[in-house]
Amino acid sequence: MLDLTKTPYNLSTEQISFVEKQLKNMSLNEKIGQLFFVIGQDEDNVNISEFINKYHPGGMMYRPDTSKKIKHEVAMAQKSTSVPMFIAANLEAGGNGLLNDGTWFGRPMSVAATDDAKQAFNLGDISGYEAAQVGDNMSFSPIVDLDQNFRNPIMNVRTFGSDKSRVIKMVDAEIKGLEQNNVIPVAKHFPGDGVDERDQHLVSSVNSLNTDDWMNSYGQIYRHLIKNGLPSIMIAHIMQPAWERKLDPGIEDKDLRAASTSKLLIDGLLHKELNFNGLTITDATPMLGYTSILPRSEAIPATINAGIDMILFNKNIDEDYKFLTDAVNNGTVSMDRVDEAIRRIFGTKLAQGIMNTDGNFSRVIPEQINLKSDEHKELTEDLAKNAITLVKDRDKILPVNSKKYPRVRLVVLGDNDDGGFKEGGHVTSLFKKQLEHQGFKVSLFDRQNLDFHEVFEEGVQDLKDKFDLAIYVANIETASNQTTTRIDWIHLMAADAPWFMRSIPTLFISMCNPYHLFDLPDISTMINAYTGNPESIQAVVKKITGQEPFMGKSPVDPFCNRFDTRL
Repeated sequence: MLDLTKTPYNLSTEQISFVEKQLKNMSLNEKIGQLFFVIGQDEDNVNISEFINKYHPGGMMYRPDTSKKIKHEVAMAQKSTSVPMFIAANLEAGGNGLLNDGTWFGRPMSVAATDDAKQAFNLGDISGYEAAQVGDNMSFSPIVDLDQNFRNPIMNVRTFGSDKSRVIKMVDAEIKGLEQNNVIPVAKHFPGDGVDERDQHLVSSVNSLNTDDWMNSYGQIYRHLIKNGLPSIMIAHIMQPAWERKLDPGIEDKDLRAASTSKLLIDGLLHKELNFNGLTITDATPMLGYTSILPRSEAIPATINAGIDMILFNKNIDEDYKFLTDAVNNGTVSMDRVDEAIRRIFGTKLAQGIMNTDGNFSRVIPEQINLKSDEHKELTEDLAKNAITLVKDRDKILPVNSKKYPRVRLVVLGDNDDGGFKEGGHVTSLFKKQLEHQGFKVSLFDRQNLDFHEVFEEGVQDLKDKFDLAIYVANIETASNQTTTRIDWIHLMAADAPWFMRSIPTLFISMCNPYHLFDLPDISTMINAYTGNPESIQAVVKKITGQEPFMGKSPVDPFCNRFDTRL
């Protein structure tokens, strides 16, 4: 039984009376609308006021755009709604998760590599402050997953690493930074990503831990956060078979469900075992991890029946609304369950100061946008300085300088815009410029126009006549809807691979993935930077040239639990 007087709501009698009065006066259409967290609407394509008046959404989640435009659209949406809305964004690495002109501070693994909770606070503070400038009041972060599988293509540097204690320390600090700016933290992705090697955008992935191991890892993280008053959790399209089997010993494999449609994992594990009393929101429901398990007409009602309060995104919004409306009308979803979800939604909005008992929007959005860009840039530079990690330097190549190695062959891998969660960082020109500034003469390997003579006929001395040092930079980003973040060499003769690395000094710098040693175990020098922003590039060049020491400590095993990567 939901109790709004308890954590994380702690509502007064007056506030609870307001919730009950609102419920009594709402139409079914208005109630259905509150259960949907829709994509942020673009005023260039949609009349936002008409959209809000038609669908009555409980929340909107925005992708990045300019701060001026986002602020105007959010203000229009809040002005048009009868119930103030959650406005959310993926504030995972800085204010750039919402604002194109916001700060790209650093991915969570950059923060974890400093082992300094102050950096995690800065992540939350910068993200929350910049987002709040334009009316955002909710963050789909912190990420509380554990990076337990180096092959997982979607978590990786988006996590604080593999150690639960470090994750808890960093998450606590990030939440403080968000809450300092009145931005609601939404921990994700329950019941825990990072175990499977697949992406829940493409399949219902599996957290395959047994119940004891799960409770001693992910469970401890969630217990800690729930005890500390965590207001909201994002529910993933991830299975946890061991817990479903424990809660329902007779369940058949074909009936196992991802958490986003599993009453066992939500009402059973999250609500009863972990005592979570707050708001639950699904991850995006257009993902194949959601759409491939049940017909959508069954999945939408199953989500609400599982004990989840809000559904993130739609395929066809009218169709989704009809699926849920029909389910209520035919008794598949009870009105009691709908009302319970709305009580959690309204309770959260009241407790977090998004609306008051007059039913009005109660947040003050600054008239002028001030992103504190210079101050936040300094903090970003400090993070990069302390995060970048020297994994190994077997042949003692470092430091390098332009007198010893005047000619540099620069090879950049990745550096494209394909896939979601891209932060927009292209590193090629920045690295070339920084190296040239240090006096190196840089020749860039052209993947699009191969020198076939070099690829097929040249030997070691031929290459020594061209360059003294090879620097590989991998900007192979973690992104949604891809099956791997492995190195993918040019398929013709692996033309861009460092076959000469035992004869010509070669550095490998990874800007996005700490596990590239798996594909290049024999490299002498490996550096992990975790974030491909300009500040990290500048810091890397300073460190390889000996201007400042390497400070970072790897939050994961960069050797991938193999002997050959350590040689």
